[in-house]
Amino acid sequence: MNMLIRATAFAADRHRNQRRKDAEASPYINHPIALADVLANEGDVADEAVLVAAILHDTIEDTETSMDELVAQFGREAAAIVAEVTDDKTLPKAERKRLQVEHASAISGKAQLVKLADKICNLRDIAACPPADWSVERKREYFDWAKAVVDGLRGVHPVLEAAFDRAYEAKPLAG
Repeated sequence: MNMLIRATAFAADRHRNQRRKDAEASPYINHPIALADVLANEGDVADEAVLVAAILHDTIEDTETSMDELVAQFGREAAAIVAEVTDDKTLPKAERKRLQVEHASAISGKAQLVKLADKICNLRDIAACPPADWSVERKREYFDWAKAVVDGLRGVHPVLEAAFDRAYEAKPLAG
């Protein structure tokens, strides 16, 4: 529990000036907390490294956090999971998205759990409070891409996969 609280405080500090793309510009930290909530309370995942990695999953990608910092503060296992779910921001967006689909089945089971929770939360957020400037077509494209990623994760956690499928059923069909 102490490590999870420390990770939450760390992520809150690192993401402190970031906002989600929804119309209300929600605090970014709500997203990693939602991942940990989905894993722990919907998926009954109790693995500390997985929960810590869920909280930290965007710190390398979206903040000035280094892998060395994560290893030093949260251990090799949690940092390795974060590394597995981190996109290489030097690549074009289309390539990053393609690689997520391609690599989904090859990452560790613990990283697959974090990736699955991320896609569940993203679909729920887009359905409930989408980015203000996203067209229906863009939302549908995101849903379909997320499904392609999750299809590569199938078998890791049937309960969470069912939660994803329910979120996917909310796919926007019209404006």
